[in-house]
Amino acid sequence: MESTLKDLKERRSIRAYRPEQIKEEELQKILEAGTYAPTGMGMQSPKIIVVQDQETRDYLSKLNARVMGDEGADPFYGAPTVLVVLASKERPTCVEDGSLVMGNLMNAAHAVGVGSCWIHRAREVFGSEEGKELLKKWGVEGDYIGVGHCILGYPADGAVPEAKPRKDDYIVYVR
Repeated sequence: MESTLKDLKERRSIRAYRPEQIKEEELQKILEAGTYAPTGMGMQSPKIIVVQDQETRDYLSKLNARVMGDEGADPFYGAPTVLVVLASKERPTCVEDGSLVMGNLMNAAHAVGVGSCWIHRAREVFGSEEGKELLKKWGVEGDYIGVGHCILGYPADGAVPEAKPRKDDYIVYVR
């Protein structure tokens, strides 16, 4: 239990990565943790798409940057792996389900020594014609919403920030 709490307290969003790809065994552990996230009524509405192909990763980055309004940027900060989390719109808890998957992915990444960050704009990317074409190309059928991009990689030197102090009124007791 103590190691879990330590990991939760020490995990940070990483915004600079080394170029080398993460190890397959690390990826598999991270993905497994994602599949064990709680979901509404245990229906497991999310899907995790693993993108490690450089050309596809760069195209996703370009689509994300376009939504962000800065087409010259790399919103994925050089991370070599992008996990796209989608969830079925048929479930009323699709966003919550996908968000819990994202949390598990990021916490598991930290636990195995891999940096991560939640990158938004998946909803807009996969709601676009280009995003829908990617889903079709990948064989993803159904009506899915993009919940987030979980970027993964090894942090560049100095890329791990310190934790900010927790705010005083974070917890309110009603007893």
